[in-house]
Amino acid sequence: MIGKLRGVVLDAPDARRLAAFYIALGGWAERYVEDDWVSIGTPDGWRLAVQLSPDHVAPRWPDPAFPQQAHLDLRVPDLDAGAARAVELGAELLRENETWYTLADPAGHPFDLCLDTSRRETTLMGVMLDCPDAEQLSTFWSEVLGKPITHAGDGMAMIGEDGAQPLLFQQISDYRAPQWPDPAHPQQFHIDVTVEDVDAAEAAVLKLGATDLHAAGENWRVYADPAGKPFCLCWD
Repeated sequence: MIGKLRGVVLDAPDARRLAAFYIALGGWAERYVEDDWVSIGTPDGWRLAVQLSPDHVAPRWPDPAFPQQAHLDLRVPDLDAGAARAVELGAELLRENETWYTLADPAGHPFDLCLDTSRRETTLMGVMLDCPDAEQLSTFWSEVLGKPITHAGDGMAMIGEDGAQPLLFQQISDYRAPQWPDPAHPQQFHIDVTVEDVDAAEAAVLKLGATDLHAAGENWRVYADPAGKPFCLCWD
């Protein structure tokens, strides 16, 4: 393990609006607010954040010209009621089937509502990353986060146990990588990883196949994983 999953961050043209959407939809808690950043905590341990991105270009799933880079999988006890609530809050219904509905949030990010009648609340089951090679990317993130590969096959993979902030990976034949910070090829989201020694962590992720994007702040540095998705190594 190189670091711990700190959180998943969504880009939005209005950070407060998108955060308010997920807080209301999930019944989740607002943890921290700045003008361009809102952090949300979920009962099942996730830290979801929204950051202001004035140049945000929304995905238009399933249009391959405006591809999604990732989506959230939420579990709800009633698909119709959950979808109706999401639409009331500003989402758009994109697809329905027997066990999950696909919607777009107010910033255009697709997300799935998945049926789970065992619970009464809305929970964040996992984050699904699109990629050209599910095996390669799941192996990379398994090494970075110290989460075991718990599923692999048929172009899909998962690291981490169900209920313990898993990341999921789906293989896309016409995958188009982000080219951060180019707004024409937006990142849409990124993962934050907490590390103790950033220099040692940097060397380790580069050895695994990450790329240094040569951007940094007071307590973070930016890299791209083998699928080109940006992520940050952060320290306190």
